[in-house]
Amino acid sequence: MRRKALYFSGLRQVEVLEEELPGPGAGQLLVRTLRSGVSAGTEMLFYRGQFPEGMPVDESIAALQGGFHYPLKYGYSSVGEVIDAGAGVDRAWLGRHVFAFHPHESHFLAGLDELIPLPDGVSEDDAVFLPNMETAVNFILDGRPLAGEFAAVFGLGVVGLLSAALLAQFPLGGLVAFDRLLARRVAAAKQGVGMVLDPLDAGSCAEACADLRAQGMPDGFDLAFELSGAPGALEQAIHMTGFAGRVVIGSWYGAKPVSLDLGGRFHRSRMRLISSQVSTLAPELGGRWTKERRLGAAWRQLQNLRPARWITQRFPIERAAEAYRLLDERPEETIQVVFDFGS
Repeated sequence: MRRKALYFSGLRQVEVLEEELPGPGAGQLLVRTLRSGVSAGTEMLFYRGQFPEGMPVDESIAALQGGFHYPLKYGYSSVGEVIDAGAGVDRAWLGRHVFAFHPHESHFLAGLDELIPLPDGVSEDDAVFLPNMETAVNFILDGRPLAGEFAAVFGLGVVGLLSAALLAQFPLGGLVAFDRLLARRVAAAKQGVGMVLDPLDAGSCAEACADLRAQGMPDGFDLAFELSGAPGALEQAIHMTGFAGRVVIGSWYGAKPVSLDLGGRFHRSRMRLISSQVSTLAPELGGRWTKERRLGAAWRQLQNLRPARWITQRFPIERAAEAYRLLDERPEETIQVVFDFGS
């Protein structure tokens, strides 16, 4: 059979090519894709040519082996239906809806260990958010918010929205989220985030900090999450975090340079900058946490939050170039973009 596959072929260039796909071999399943979520952070680095050359695309996902160079096949949020099975595979898999960390393709082959059956009660649209939800859970595990703390989230893309929504469930002293785009701020406010601000509005930011100090916040935030992908936001997060505070850096800046002023207050602040990325768990959590446990927590939070309402655009894979132009040129119109392959 033939499938359609998306490739980043050059700077701001994507192509959808037809490829031959053999039938499933022993131990393999053939999956027809129903939905595939677009990562507005990572994939835009590829689209804009801002990826670091010479490092592997992903060392933990079998379908994403290889290095960063054009042409590049990418994507990690595919939801589909099993339509065929190779020798040695239980036929009960046929017709089952599954999730896979797999590039944007109309059909793909996968081993049993690469597919995750959708739990009862999770729709295909909600399942598209699984990778970002698992990442958000990982950020919370690394940040370890405490009751009564004052926390901030910088960046309200999908993973920022999910992280803010998780934090809103904690008995914090206060929670503030920052994003330049109005639609994202509105979505966070509807999710119960206490204050949602434009980070470039200095007056509102100063007023919010004064209000938080009146509520008991000492010299700055206890905990901040930098999830915007904008290097300048890290400087702001450090500036607004207090003595002995924690800044969880979940952004991947790719090849974008990051310039920080660490010669002033930071030097004496005993602040911790924490690198967080979902491919691993913090070693100190290894005694009780596994990736399987974290994934289970992510599924439960998808059932709880139902983030499918944040899908703002759906495109057939044939219109992929249009989808990426939209994300590149008019991000204020988007939250989550999805490639829809049909029911």
